[in-house]
Order: sequence, then C-alpha cells, then structure tokens
Amino acid sequence: MSVLGVIPARYGSQRFPGKVIAQIGKKPMVQWVYEAASRCRDLDRLIVATDDERVRDAVKAFGGEVIMTSEHHKAGSDRLAEVAESYKDEDIIVNIQGDEPGIEPELISGVVRLLQEHPEWEVTTAARPFEDAEDPLIPNRVKLTLTRKGKVLYFSRSLIPFPRNKTGQPVYLHLGIYAYRRDFLLRFRTLPQSGLEDTESLEQLRVLENDFSMGAHLVQGSLPGIDTPEDLQNLIGIFKKKGLLE
Repeated sequence: MSVLGVIPARYGSQRFPGKVIAQIGKKPMVQWVYEAASRCRDLDRLIVATDDERVRDAVKAFGGEVIMTSEHHKAGSDRLAEVAESYKDEDIIVNIQGDEPGIEPELISGVVRLLQEHPEWEVTTAARPFEDAEDPLIPNRVKLTLTRKGKVLYFSRSLIPFPRNKTGQPVYLHLGIYAYRRDFLLRFRTLPQSGLEDTESLEQLRVLENDFSMGAHLVQGSLPGIDTPEDLQNLIGIFKKKGLLE
C-alpha cells in the first residue's frame, strides 16, 4: 500500500495564531514536525497542506514539500480530503498534526501498520495511558475506550470509563493522529455531522456513529501538542532537557 503523510498546517488559531511557524530554537514548529515525520520509514511521501502563504514560504525555506489548500475548511479532515483528491494513487492518507513538534516516527509507523494489518477498519489513531501528573478530568484532554483487540468503542471529553468499582482500569488519552483509507476519507467528508459529534464537539465520533470502525495504536508515552504560548514554552523546556536545544 502506498502511504501519503499530510501535515495540515493552518495559520489561524484562536488561542495561538501562527503557532505552526512559531520558532523553536532556530526552526519553525512545522519544520520540527516535518523532520520527525520524514524519519518514518512507513511513509512513501510527505507534504504540508496549508491555507496561508506565510506557512508555505516557511516550508519552502527548509526544503519541504507543500501544497496550498482552501482557507474555508472547518476541520483538518476536510483539508486532508482536498489533498487526497489530488493524490489518486495513494492507498492510505495519514493526518499528522502540525502542532506536534515532538511526534515520534515510531508512533506514525504504529498507526499506519495497524491499519494495514486490519483491512476491516477504515481508520486508525493512537492513544496512551494518562500519566500520574495529568488530570483526566480536563475536557480538552480527550479520552477513549477500547475493545480487547484495540478497536475504539467511544471518545469523550468526560472521564471514561467511570471508576465506580475502582477496578484500576487504565484511562487512555487520545493522541491526534489518524490514518485513513483514501476512499473512506473522501466518503467521510460527505457524511453529515452526527449527534454525538455535535454534543461532544469531537469530529471522530462521526466515524463511530455511522457504524464505521477505528482502531487505536497504544504507546506508553508521548510529548504534548501545542495549543497555547504556554504549551510552547513548556515544550521548549522539555527539548532543552533532552539536549535538542541549547
């Protein structure tokens, strides 16, 4: 199967405008994402999809491949589908978030390989257990539950599962990466918004409520994505501790 990695890199952000080209050391954020994804051996091609010339110019400056897309998309999957229309020979399209500068190539590979191993699933994503210092009650940290075979049962901003019997069941944090079968991705964007999706404000629930299947690749740890300037400063501190920045 041919696999295309796409980094949607929208300039506009309510909480952090222009974050995808915010500097981390001497590189813009999108370059960190691009270079990490480039090390994933399961991607046959990698491009950045943006709606802004400033992002396009930043990607071209470091030698990345970039495509301009509409500025009217409401969700990352819509931008991804626009790209998929132009790449008809790709079997799998991977959505790699443009605000995840600490993403590991192995995480991308895990999501891709899980979809390749399960022809009965339309989409795969990723998750990890909450760490002790993290609060699973925060609504912006999306939770999910799984079957024993790793198929997603549900996503929620609420705590799931609820520990009524205190059984020690792990709580999983959803990680924002998706691998789609190309044909399903094009179909997905034609589906109307589902009731659960509207209630939780989680687009991925449209997949489940329409009786399609999604699996989740489990990892033990991951670096945080960037939603705010404070998140960026926190990540810069982590990168310095890892020796990635001076």
